Amino acid sequence: MNPIDELQKQRRAKKMMLWFSLISLIMGFAGWTSAYIVSSKRKDWVAEINLPQTFWVSAAVIALSSLTLIWARRQIKTTQLKQAKAYVLFTMVLGLIFVALQFMGFNEMIAAGYYFTGPTSSIKISYVFLIAFVHLVHLFAGLIVLLVLAFKTVKERYLPEEMLGFELGETFWHFLGILWLYLLLFMHFVK
Repeated sequence: MNPIDELQKQRRAKKMMLWFSLISLIMGFAGWTSAYIVSSKRKDWVAEINLPQTFWVSAAVIALSSLTLIWARRQIKTTQLKQAKAYVLFTMVLGLIFVALQFMGFNEMIAAGYYFTGPTSSIKISYVFLIAFVHLVHLFAGLIVLLVLAFKTVKERYLPEEMLGFELGETFWHFLGILWLYLLLFMHFVK
């Protein structure tokens, strides 16, 4: 087999594996949001909770981090590696800020009297904590991906003709951002 054909075959396989993983994550979150909807018919369902403002700020931060990663890719494609390094590192900082904002949001919920479990908790609050926390767990994987992207970008391992690893990491990070926006809007609008 031609080495170029073999390389393209490997690239397609890696992209397909990522998409299978993302689809499985979508199915998991679809299950949790479906359970949320079904549970909303319970008599003990609390119709109104106020999500922390910090969650909304975190949505803006993760959206901005996606933009900075797009800008980094564009800089690599035009061999502007110094700017690419800055954008990737800034994306990493934004990812860490997102995580800090998530924990601040959890603390705000607890300060407002919302608890994951216990006598003052409700099934709705438990779902909000569960969904946000499970996203946060996946975000830690995203931070590891960003760390690898940052390391390889700083070491100039990504070149315009060899960006598969960057593209895979970027796709995963964008997925996490879109997922958070969906979850936040879902928890806000589905009473």
